[in-house]
Amino acid sequence: MIRYLPFHHLYQHLASPKYFYIWSSRLIPWLGRITAILMIIGLFWGLVIAPTDYQQGDSYRIIFIHVPSAWMSLFIYMVMASAGAIALIWRVKIAEIIGSASAPLGASFTLLALITGSLWGKPMWGTWWVWDARLTSELVLLFLYLGYIALQSAIEDPRQAARATAILALVGIVDLPIIHYSVEWWNTLHQGPTVTKFGAPSIYWGMLVPLLIMAIAFMTYYGTLILIRARSEILERERNNSWVKQILNSDDTTISINP
Repeated sequence: MIRYLPFHHLYQHLASPKYFYIWSSRLIPWLGRITAILMIIGLFWGLVIAPTDYQQGDSYRIIFIHVPSAWMSLFIYMVMASAGAIALIWRVKIAEIIGSASAPLGASFTLLALITGSLWGKPMWGTWWVWDARLTSELVLLFLYLGYIALQSAIEDPRQAARATAILALVGIVDLPIIHYSVEWWNTLHQGPTVTKFGAPSIYWGMLVPLLIMAIAFMTYYGTLILIRARSEILERERNNSWVKQILNSDDTTISINP
């Protein structure tokens, strides 16, 4: 069983792969259930209950996938850059693992945002793709994710790979404000902000609520997958440690955390 520690000892365990592995096993099932519930509610509300848009008709409903995917593509890159900074400064192993495990998920969300954006753009703009500022900068973000993954795969030592990819993530973060403000800085086909703009969002609440539910669902989905992927990488990296051997030889993960 996990023993509760005095506060002044807690910081020693928050960055411990052993501690992370244990508490994440208890969090994953809850995140998975929350994700499933929110996905069902959000999709049903967005695809069935939400009213038809007076200009775009039912084609607008792709926003319930496209917009959360686009938000997640930016959010996950911020997580990677933050984890990279922590890994570079404090050499925290869990930060390295979080960055490594996040890259394929971020690339997947970015690709999904680009695909759904093209599907939405065809009936709205009459074309699958234009070199619009928002679309182009989002495509650059996909290349940053792929470059991160390729660089990580090219370096055998995981600690050295983590340092190299952390630098790439921090350099690439300049693309995030370009993506966010592109519709304001340039004259683009992509519509301006409707949810995140200052003042009241210019979107009907019956469309906004399921959109926000789907955004939370995508975030908990990412949380579930990142914990699963991180746990797998922890076992791979720490496979020679006694606590990993204890887990692999036992039926559960109820091992103690010693100060």
